[in-house]
Amino acid sequence: MATLKTRLVRLGASRWGRLRRSMTLGARALLIEDGRALFVRHGYTPGWHFPGGGVEPGETAAEACVRELREETGVVAVSAPELVGLYFNPAFGGRDHVALFRVEQFSIGSEPPAGREIAERRWFALDAPPAEATPATRRRLAELRGERTPDGRW
Repeated sequence: MATLKTRLVRLGASRWGRLRRSMTLGARALLIEDGRALFVRHGYTPGWHFPGGGVEPGETAAEACVRELREETGVVAVSAPELVGLYFNPAFGGRDHVALFRVEQFSIGSEPPAGREIAERRWFALDAPPAEATPATRRRLAELRGERTPDGRW
């Protein structure tokens, strides 16, 4: 269950989006190495997620994916991110979408220190994600394993 803080952030984002009538876009990175995927745990919302964040003005979704990956994990994309899918995210005001990219080649650099935004980074087996992985993250993993058909919803 979402914490009060998380519900308030979602409510604020939802109302702001409705007032502005604007769409928001996020980008997430899927990295797989030796049967494991990279996850992050944020300091401001519960659960484990794929690294990523919001697309800034003037930035493409792929550029945001690369930037967020580097900022949150210290991993540098060597190959261009490949779009896995674009998903509607109803949790944030009915106008939010998430672009999920797979990065095939990457270099693992120095991990940024844990902080308020990213509390922890960790690799988990694709078939054994953390118990606290978000429902959207679990759905993407099930799609990757061929256990679920993509439905376009985050």
